[in-house]
Amino acid sequence: MKVDELEKELKKGVLRPAYLVTGEETLLRDEAFSAIRRSVLDGSADDFNLDKLAADQVTPGRLQDAIRGLPVMSQHRLVVLADPDRRRGASGTDLQEAIAEAVSELAEQRETIFVVLAAKADRRTRWVKAFSDPAARIECDAPTQARSLEAFVRREAKRQRVSIEDSAVSLLCERIGPQLMVLRQEIAKLALWVGEGEAVTNQHAADSVVSIADQPVWDLTDAIATGDPGRAVAVLARVRAAGSVDLATLGALASHFRKLAQAKAGTLSAAPFVVRRAEEQARRYSAYGLRRCLERIHHADTGLKGKGSLPGPMVLEDLVIDLTR
Repeated sequence: MKVDELEKELKKGVLRPAYLVTGEETLLRDEAFSAIRRSVLDGSADDFNLDKLAADQVTPGRLQDAIRGLPVMSQHRLVVLADPDRRRGASGTDLQEAIAEAVSELAEQRETIFVVLAAKADRRTRWVKAFSDPAARIECDAPTQARSLEAFVRREAKRQRVSIEDSAVSLLCERIGPQLMVLRQEIAKLALWVGEGEAVTNQHAADSVVSIADQPVWDLTDAIATGDPGRAVAVLARVRAAGSVDLATLGALASHFRKLAQAKAGTLSAAPFVVRRAEEQARRYSAYGLRRCLERIHHADTGLKGKGSLPGPMVLEDLVIDLTR
């Protein structure tokens, strides 16, 4: 189930006993969880009926106690477990089994709604398979096809109450690519530029939006792959000078390295020239090396959002230097 399908269900008053919200697009995971939370709690007695569990601390017994609790002054209560995929070893296996059992137990009631948030979830595992009807799995990966990406831009513009021409939608998608947070920010910026009540045109988008979807990120990743931190930082400076904000560049790097991982595995679906170029760059990395790059990019995302130890401007430079090693 996609996020828009979830929202349609919730608007109809349909609440499932359990949801697995999974995918690498943080914005979509946040939107899905916010929609569920609004529908479950409706602002009533949140302190009593919202139970947040930390995956690195929760035990199977604590999870069982949480899902068996009763709502206070409300029809429903919400139990949330984040990132169980990060739990490793025997304790991780025990937690996964407890999740599967919890989903099965909750199927017969509607008082407690259980939500699991996970960037990654292996569909072959028992605990992920447990989120089948009446539970549901919400897929939160960024759209890769042009039609789906344009649909996101139109929905986001409608949410922000911004009128935007179809040609401007296409140009935004072409220049930004599947970087949903950046697309959201660009729509907001365009709305301020054109003024209240005015439509965003193709010309507005052409004048305002700097392309970050293609060549700049290839130049930067080419420099990173050489293992020369000085050259990589110099290319990053040129990307910044061209007008790209750090969050947009980071999003482009994340998307790019995911493509390289897919090319390494032989699963990349894209235009032939994109596949050839990705395969060429992917040969410079081991599968482990690409996974490490993606983990480092995720850490930098946290830092850019103010949760790290480095000042914001240094986060991307530190990342680029680290990726060259």
